[in-house]
Amino acid sequence: MNSEICKRDNSQMPLTNKQIYVVGPRRFQNELIAKFLEQETGAKCVPKLSIQHISVTNNKKVDTHRQVLWDCLGKDLETLMVQIESYGKRLLAQDLVTFFNVPQGLGIEERTVMLGVRGFFYEHDSLDMFLKGIRAIFDGELWLPRNIMMKCILKNKSREPFPNGYRIPLTQRENEILAIVAVGATNEEIADRLCISPHTVKTHLYNIFKKISVPNRLQAALWAAKNL
Repeated sequence: MNSEICKRDNSQMPLTNKQIYVVGPRRFQNELIAKFLEQETGAKCVPKLSIQHISVTNNKKVDTHRQVLWDCLGKDLETLMVQIESYGKRLLAQDLVTFFNVPQGLGIEERTVMLGVRGFFYEHDSLDMFLKGIRAIFDGELWLPRNIMMKCILKNKSREPFPNGYRIPLTQRENEILAIVAVGATNEEIADRLCISPHTVKTHLYNIFKKISVPNRLQAALWAAKNL
């Protein structure tokens, strides 16, 4: 069966119920990026000079309708870590946070993804890659190099799994999807491999996260590495 028939293309669907903040000290750049993203995605895009200017929500869970693009240009690893420790944790707790203008070799990915950062866009990434990544993050995916995700999984694999005899009642299909997530596959790749729609993949992942009590894809991959 042709797998293309089984997949539903969401790449051009307008993100009219989403909001994107473009955050950084370069006002003119931010306004251009916000205007471009609004035209291309349909999401409401708002430039901000600082993350401290983003309103705090009352949600106890991360708001999957808000994505924050945080400019890293000209910053070193320690500066970014200080900013995260100082006022970024509130942001990570309430929104989908993505870093952009990330210099190659900065070494920020492994440390920040464990804190909740959802993705990274590098200085030389194309506009098409930028748009694809933003949509993927809104769909609940992580947008980071696969080798970084595997490093995070392997680093945490040695930690204690659930007690012996403890079993989460996952279905066969949920186990199958979780195993594929653990090797860094995207929703589109899972849909292609299993010949199901991306929407069905998202539904399965929602149920899996709820059953194993994890908030996101990386934590699900770490759980799978320890327990499957």
